[in-house]
Amino acid sequence: MSGHSKWSTIKRKKEKTDGARAKVFTKIGRELAVAVKEGGSADPNVNAKLKDCIAKAKANNVPNENIERIIKKAAGNSENDNYEAITYEGYGIGGIAVIVETLTDNRNRTAGEIRHYFDKFGGNLGTPGCVSFMFSKKGLLVIEREGLDEDKVMEDSLEVGASDFQADSDVFEIYTEPEDFSNVRDDLQAKGYEFISAEIEMVPSTYTTLTNEEQIIKMQRLLDVLDDNDDVQNVWHNWEYEDDNE
Repeated sequence: MSGHSKWSTIKRKKEKTDGARAKVFTKIGRELAVAVKEGGSADPNVNAKLKDCIAKAKANNVPNENIERIIKKAAGNSENDNYEAITYEGYGIGGIAVIVETLTDNRNRTAGEIRHYFDKFGGNLGTPGCVSFMFSKKGLLVIEREGLDEDKVMEDSLEVGASDFQADSDVFEIYTEPEDFSNVRDDLQAKGYEFISAEIEMVPSTYTTLTNEEQIIKMQRLLDVLDDNDDVQNVWHNWEYEDDNE
């Protein structure tokens, strides 16, 4: 592994059931609807946030007809649910730093649920800024390694403005500065590359490992319940898995 724990999380997500995949589609659909409203346009050519959300949806295999239907509904429905973005920060068991990004139509419900999850699995919800200083915002594009030449992919990535390139046994990870993400993604797409993940992420500056089996189980359960919550869009953490057997 390249030392970046996010990819092992993605792999586990991709192995989940169809029901879990439907939940992913629902969450991305909510992001698309919010992007239309906040950007003031259903045209991705003039709404950069919507363009990024569409790329994320496609990387998660959301069918084009679903994407088009969600955008059309959001553009034509002024009485659609009004979601607000709220970010929570805290520590999981063993001092694992956790950032939870939500889109909610009821902040009291969501705050209560997030706090309950942290308490139940040995963590504690903190105040804004308590762990985010340990993360930096980066664009991350993940490409399946099979059939591709590492040197060529690295050369193409750096040529179009990527800031870093990492390779492991399964994938290539291409990092960008947040402001360069859309252009790098578009330029690589133009070169024929397809992504299995494409989004702006919160990348930790340091990682923490857990060796106690009980703590490992509790931390995984915390991540699972957060992931299963409809209001939670993204969970970022600095837990580095010792191996990829989970």
